[in-house]
Amino acid sequence: MNDILPDQTPVWQYLESKVKSVLSAYGYSEIRMPIVEQTDLFKRSIGEVTDIVEKEMYTFEDRNGESLTLRPEGTASCVRAGEEHGLLFNQAQRLWYTGPMFRYEKPQKGRYRQFHQIGVETFGMANADIDAEVILLSARLWKELGILDAVTLQLNSLGSNEARAEYKDALVAYLTERKSELDEDSQRRLTSNPLRILDSKDAATQALLDSAPVLTDYLDEESRLHFTQLCETLDAAGISYEVNPRLVRGLDYYCKTVFEWVTDKLGAQGTVCAGGRYDGLVKQLGGRPTPAVGFAMGVERLILMLETLAVIPQAVTQTFDVYLAAETKAIQPRIILLADRLRDSLPGLRVRVHCAGLKNISAKARQTGAPIVLLIKANEDQQLSGTIWHNDEPVFDIEESALATAISEIWKP
Repeated sequence: MNDILPDQTPVWQYLESKVKSVLSAYGYSEIRMPIVEQTDLFKRSIGEVTDIVEKEMYTFEDRNGESLTLRPEGTASCVRAGEEHGLLFNQAQRLWYTGPMFRYEKPQKGRYRQFHQIGVETFGMANADIDAEVILLSARLWKELGILDAVTLQLNSLGSNEARAEYKDALVAYLTERKSELDEDSQRRLTSNPLRILDSKDAATQALLDSAPVLTDYLDEESRLHFTQLCETLDAAGISYEVNPRLVRGLDYYCKTVFEWVTDKLGAQGTVCAGGRYDGLVKQLGGRPTPAVGFAMGVERLILMLETLAVIPQAVTQTFDVYLAAETKAIQPRIILLADRLRDSLPGLRVRVHCAGLKNISAKARQTGAPIVLLIKANEDQQLSGTIWHNDEPVFDIEESALATAISEIWKP
């Protein structure tokens, strides 16, 4: 778990503002859930035999002996909240959330035990057009962030529960005959979660899968039509994608569309966003059958990508527009008030006031890196005036009454 320091938070705020802007453009509403839930919620949704539940959850008993867990993901919490407050049945909802998640796993580049996710969840819409919308929404975000050319969309269809079960049987039969050739994790998953073997990073296991049954050969007709409609919409929108028949989700409530945005800019950890349709989850958690589709993205990984590609605008890390300093100690109290008058005159102007020693103040103020430096002095009548430095070019002797106008001419909000 790590701290996010003041020199890092402007980038977080920049990413969050872009996300909020895009989600607002699509008419999505924010929901905020607690970070602690009853442990049973995640056991029922994620599954007791998954790595997350078996190895990675932070679980503890409260003073009443009730088992609680720091949320490892957001979808189950969102479904729980929707059910609890009557938001799901016979309704169409477009929701999003952001916040910390917790998993006890080996930290690696761009991944921490407390990490942050942005999630999008939609409910009550069964057609492929909502699948296309959430993908288009994510593509627009990549475009806004300047990383669209660095990510690739991968698509697959898991089909219906019945089709996937039939495929699972065929896959298990094929791999059981070759069990000794599988890596250790895949051998364990063969009985607990066989579809996850398709995700194995082991080269020998991947070679075995080259001749394994393919999920697309087992799709039901409705799922084929759904996937075709999705691809046609993406084609019409000009969204490039790759169909990856090994792209799966290991949980039974997933069906039909699954997708990931991947990159080769971050080494082995190449997924920056993953989503899919999970029509079975609401029923699995005790609600009435409700179609749903969504995705989640890791904030740390996205920020790492922005930094790696050097696409963060310089203005993002700039925390103030004007650095304001007095040339003499006598007028120091007056510049605090002057700063507030400037903020009143120019809403949105960010002014930082120098409140330390005044030795070599002109040089010190200009070394702050502020785009505008304002040095204030007083004449014999104690009237204030200032020298504005903009991009290291001075403009002399501007009276106090004209300071706001002068700043407005060079300030870029």
